[in-house]
Amino acid sequence: MNAIGKFDRTSDALPLLKAAFAVGVQAANPETELAAHLPDPPEGRLLVIGAGKAAASMARVVERHYEGIPLEGMVITRYGHALSTDSIAVIEAGHPVPDRNGISATKQILRILSSATERDLVLCLLSGGGSALLTAPTGVTLEQQAALTAALLRSGADIVEMNCVRKHLSRVKGGWLAAAAAPARLVSLILSDVVGDDLSTVASGPTVPDPTTYAEALDVLVRYQIDAPAARAHFERGVDGRLPETPKPGDPVFTKAEYRLVASNQKSLEAVTAFFESRGIAAHFLSSTITGEAREVAKVHAAIASHVLWNHQPFTPPCALISGGETTVTVRGKGKGGRNSEFALALALAMPETQKLFVLAADSDGIDGSEENAGAFVTPQLFSTLPRYRARQMLLNNDSYTAFAQTDHLFVTGPTHTNVNDFRILLLSDLGAG
Repeated sequence: MNAIGKFDRTSDALPLLKAAFAVGVQAANPETELAAHLPDPPEGRLLVIGAGKAAASMARVVERHYEGIPLEGMVITRYGHALSTDSIAVIEAGHPVPDRNGISATKQILRILSSATERDLVLCLLSGGGSALLTAPTGVTLEQQAALTAALLRSGADIVEMNCVRKHLSRVKGGWLAAAAAPARLVSLILSDVVGDDLSTVASGPTVPDPTTYAEALDVLVRYQIDAPAARAHFERGVDGRLPETPKPGDPVFTKAEYRLVASNQKSLEAVTAFFESRGIAAHFLSSTITGEAREVAKVHAAIASHVLWNHQPFTPPCALISGGETTVTVRGKGKGGRNSEFALALALAMPETQKLFVLAADSDGIDGSEENAGAFVTPQLFSTLPRYRARQMLLNNDSYTAFAQTDHLFVTGPTHTNVNDFRILLLSDLGAG
């Protein structure tokens, strides 16, 4: 392998992994990707609304693009993700558990939309995190909604199931925000953080027709044995026809609605693949649609990596294996950690040895779960100070964050101001490690 692609030592591999992550994030950066998707100015007013971890960076691009054109609006982002803007207000609120700041800001967004006319253009800036940030509960109190969200996060439910529940407990999700924007023209600009880029799932689809039902939302609670009496009673009223369903495909509220996908996990991982190939490293893009329990997904990746290392099949090392998507974690312990650090620890433990393996598993938004790290590394040094038996105990306790913190293997970036799901990169060296 040529010198630029060398990664047989940790000091070689980690800079490569960090640089690859930066390339993937850049491919989803609103600063470079959003402007090409913005429509021409309207005859009437330009109203800007939105929610998500990338909402502030998207709002700044909108202001620059329409410089000299009057506009107004508000977006909601996660605490610590705000950026300075001129005309578009940026409000921080709770994520992943909603709070009163989210409720207050959502009410203000609805007030902005209440005056929209058919001559106006409403730009809706959506990215991952919007489900918690855009908050207008119905059928439950904020406290009940927060408890239900926490229970769903612990349950192992995937994002589609979680958002089905959220849509049917909201006055803005599941297409209701599009109804509030009518009769104005509505253009939604979306950074997808969901597998398969189902736009009805991103931020719980506030401007998109909702194919899910009250019956499906009720089934999620039953399937995961979630104790939420108020939500269950609300869903049962919906099943009985006593509540209106979310707006479905074909509903006239979507007559003037448009949707533009700005960035996705697929696009970012294609950029990561090209990055390695440009450095003389064979790169194999496995999939951007991987879901399932983080520990089980890790075992599959470990099996593929082991086969490549020992049998040189179906790929020949040295090489990079790249995947994306979004795993889930069923929380049974009391430790700290997100799905990426859980994946990384489970993968390390599933490998017979890690001498020739270097891994980065990280969330593109810079936040893995609720901690300050984006994810974690696996290197041959991981178990030099952390015995494997202790690491297994930590995994059982969902305490992967502590395992990587103690071994100085956390990957910390701070907010990236974008969000297109997870990046997993496995560097397989055939040269040994030192």
